[in-house]
Amino acid sequence: MYSFLNEKAAHYEQPFFLESDPIQIPHQFSKKEDIEIIGFLIASIAWGNRLSIIKSGHKIIKLLEHDPLSFVLNHKKKDLAALLDFTHRTFNGIDLCYFIKALRHIYQHHGGLEKAFTINPKAENMDKNIHHFRSLFFELPHEKRTEKHVADPMRGSATKRINMFLRWMVRESKKGVDFGIWNRISPAQLSCPLDLHSGRVARSLGLIKRKQNDQKTVFELDTALRKLDPQDPVKYDFALFGLGVFEDFN
Repeated sequence: MYSFLNEKAAHYEQPFFLESDPIQIPHQFSKKEDIEIIGFLIASIAWGNRLSIIKSGHKIIKLLEHDPLSFVLNHKKKDLAALLDFTHRTFNGIDLCYFIKALRHIYQHHGGLEKAFTINPKAENMDKNIHHFRSLFFELPHEKRTEKHVADPMRGSATKRINMFLRWMVRESKKGVDFGIWNRISPAQLSCPLDLHSGRVARSLGLIKRKQNDQKTVFELDTALRKLDPQDPVKYDFALFGLGVFEDFN
């Protein structure tokens, strides 16, 4: 299984992966802050049909006037009005407006996204760092409904979308997929994004036994993948996802 998963991870972690994956959206930018802002927003709406996610990602870029950091830092109340018509499944314009305001708060008062996500850069895993980020993100007045769009591992969530975003930001960019623009934490601390596809494949391979896709299962999968590669366990996300989506592995 070790050789099989390494082979599949290497096969799918290639530039062609971008063609059908939402990570193609932040790849339109070169500035660190633009990449992480768009990356965070796209990861936050990354559920459902991937083509729909990509389409919504292009809409977000247009709404942010193709200049994410500038829009986040310099927007006025009237600028947010154009965002109110946005919708992607249950993520609507009210949510997007709050995300923009919260991101400005993060950059102005908490040192930016990377620092906000890494209050404890030496943590064994990212659970408490994610929980801390979430508390910072919702410091401003907001509607309760918006909280569902930022998961909390301390409440049992698998935090699939946040773990995916962290993979994008932290893992090195030599293979042309992830960005490797954050250096306060290492790939060894990351957790594999767990969803329907990766969970099904992981169970078929005997990597996990639990039936639920929750935080306990993420920990179980972490344990198995870190035995295979302690320094970069989430490279196997490419193998599990690729096998599930492109090969319908069971």
